[in-house]
Amino acid sequence: MRLKAYAQAAHFGPTMLITAISFLLSVKLWWVGPASVIAFTVFLGQLIIGWSNDIYDYNDDVKHNRTNKPLVAGAISLHQLRSATFLLIPIAAVANLAGPLGIKGGSVYLLGVGCGIVYNFYFKFSPLSPLPYAVACAALPASIFYAVDRTPPLWVLAVGAMLGVAFHFVNVLKDLAQDIESSIGGLPQRLGKRISTVLAIALVLLSALILIISPIGRDLTSIDSSFAIVHYG
Repeated sequence: MRLKAYAQAAHFGPTMLITAISFLLSVKLWWVGPASVIAFTVFLGQLIIGWSNDIYDYNDDVKHNRTNKPLVAGAISLHQLRSATFLLIPIAAVANLAGPLGIKGGSVYLLGVGCGIVYNFYFKFSPLSPLPYAVACAALPASIFYAVDRTPPLWVLAVGAMLGVAFHFVNVLKDLAQDIESSIGGLPQRLGKRISTVLAIALVLLSALILIISPIGRDLTSIDSSFAIVHYG
């Protein structure tokens, strides 16, 4: 039961999504062995981001009676979650730097983890709140490219950054009114629900367009065209 509480405090859905993306990209650039290790080290970093978020938000979560949060529900204590976070930080740092990501890739990924933590403690109150999301979500694919001694393409960084910002806007919407009540003044809270929704959709569509015209998108189009010629020719 306590393990489930730790998973919930880490925002398990987004954590596993980021972990899965890191695994798939690592398999694409490398092979399944190191990809599995990279996914695990990325998972450790995401745990730290999620846990630090719930630690910082504890008082506000209590204020708004968010019983879906394990700290508010009493499934784990604030002391237990803090202890687990401080224990995991050096483990995650060493694992990322000494693992397949290497010093360069691991450092870039840990920069992204740092952005997530800084967001929790500072940027969520700032109109620059999308910035840590943009940097962190560009850092993730960049770290994997650096791990295989390749320079990350600009379109990969752009798509990562835009999807990160889109996720930020979408993630804030569900608690927008309560955040404003608690004087949390990130950019989505300042812009409001309608504009934030429009911006999130626009960023997702622009990311999709870039993917379509990217080398990956052109390869897929080429495969589809070849299939059509063989099938109908």
